[in-house]
Amino acid sequence: MTRLGRLTAGVAAATVLCLTASSCVTVHGELEVLPGATESEAAQALKDFTDAYNAADKAYDPALDADRVTGSLGAINQAGLKARQTHSPDGNKTHKPLELTDATYIIPKKAGWPRWFLADTDSNRDEDDGKLDTRWLVVFVRSGPDALWKASYLGVVPASQVPEFTLDGDGLATPVEPQGGELIVQPADLSIAYTEYLQKGTPDVFAPGTATSQWRETRRTTRRAGFSYQYVDQPLGNGTFGPLGLRTEDGGALVFFSSKHFERQIAAKGLKPEVNADVKALMTGEVTNTLTKERISSQLVHVPARAESGDSGGRVRVLNRLPGLVAAKGE
Repeated sequence: MTRLGRLTAGVAAATVLCLTASSCVTVHGELEVLPGATESEAAQALKDFTDAYNAADKAYDPALDADRVTGSLGAINQAGLKARQTHSPDGNKTHKPLELTDATYIIPKKAGWPRWFLADTDSNRDEDDGKLDTRWLVVFVRSGPDALWKASYLGVVPASQVPEFTLDGDGLATPVEPQGGELIVQPADLSIAYTEYLQKGTPDVFAPGTATSQWRETRRTTRRAGFSYQYVDQPLGNGTFGPLGLRTEDGGALVFFSSKHFERQIAAKGLKPEVNADVKALMTGEVTNTLTKERISSQLVHVPARAESGDSGGRVRVLNRLPGLVAAKGE
């Protein structure tokens, strides 16, 4: 399992909401622009999420945190819990409670529902101080006045990569419009641009890195005698998987978005793809010579502002990519 997988194993479920920053749903005629949450509501949401996460991770029971997570984070970790429950029915014998402390809440103001906020926290899953010190950025959403707060995105980044957010006189943040033209890539177009880039190398709007140019090169150069590999990438930008972003002081924005990725491994006659315990637990069909893995991924990116001339003011930087296996198929 990858480090990112370990960081998030144990969180679950998805619901159908509209999470894009501008597609508000009016409930009870509510059109007034209001803070997404109060500080006390945000703190309680973080505590409820952490408690549910720990209960689910300790028992490997996805039902224990299914009502506290959603979106790509929920889908990834629901599948992870399901897989671990299958091959470890007695629970997680190495469970270490997650602690999220030193929280700062970045709360945007908006009209209608859903509402959301970002919790910038310190976890006990890293080393304090130095290059390995990270921050967990957790997005929480709420679909209506009687709904629970649910965690929908998680980004894990070095403390130095957490930007300064644009705040008003009341300390409230500014959400990014999904279709706004102020950025070099609109948030609503990020998933499409990213998956097309992975497939074709265009549009060339992403900065080089492990989740962009290096990943493309790894795919291109992957070789194993008797096996061939195929990759398909699909955008994922509606409902609970919609992008969410906040304006930053440099004129750009910090944006979370989701995508879906398939990896197919085909073996020559007499050979067979290897199937580990997690894959087997999520697999349908039987592997004879082909194994297809389906993953959902969330990305945390910094999107620069568009230059006044209309030219790009820079490239989109992927700060963190969080992938997780959600299904597999044998043929």
